[in-house]
Amino acid sequence: MTSSEHSRPPAIRVVIAEDQEVVRRGAALLISMEPDMEVVGQARNGVEAVELARLLRPDVVLMDLHMPVKGGVAATREITQHLPETQILVLTTLDDDETVFEAVRAGAQAYLLKDAAEDELLETVRALRRGESRLTPQIARKVMDQFRRFAQLRPDMPLPLTESRASRPAAGFQTDPLTDKEEKVLLHIAEGMSNRQIANALSLAEGTVKNYVSRIMEKLHANTRTELAIMSHRHARPLANK
Repeated sequence: MTSSEHSRPPAIRVVIAEDQEVVRRGAALLISMEPDMEVVGQARNGVEAVELARLLRPDVVLMDLHMPVKGGVAATREITQHLPETQILVLTTLDDDETVFEAVRAGAQAYLLKDAAEDELLETVRALRRGESRLTPQIARKVMDQFRRFAQLRPDMPLPLTESRASRPAAGFQTDPLTDKEEKVLLHIAEGMSNRQIANALSLAEGTVKNYVSRIMEKLHANTRTELAIMSHRHARPLANK
């Protein structure tokens, strides 16, 4: 074995959960052709996805949302609860906004449309390995709408950051304002950047950025980094002009 092979990181281990055989096999063929990836399992429904994830402990699961026996949302929730090191990449046709929203709450880290380009799919898998979150603008927009509707029904639910919290009774829910530096970090989170990329952009130590992200999540009551990115997506846009 050469020294370069010793220094090469292990291949990204992927499980594909998709009930449509043509789509599943096509994704498997695409991924298996990449030297830094390997397909370790294929699932036809959510039950098989959970079983394979527990057995194989993959780095990434490509998760269809609409599958028989057990849907992708339930499978995502179960995998993220028991296997926090496994990242979920949701593939969706966006025919059900509420289902996509529930996948966010279940803990998935990335979201792509099924008509995404091959390069985009592969780069998203690699981004998950780097600790980044990814979502398309279409998905961010639709999930933001669901967050707003849900917030109207649940007083304890954090409002999207573009809404005025003063216009509604707090009902025990409180948030602290973000500092200027935290807002800049939030902008980059919304862009899907990793802690290392944010550190380079803001000339900060990576550990400092990690602390900022933790404080932001605590202030905004976000359960996951991806949820934070989605909740902040519209808020972060005007910050680019600061």
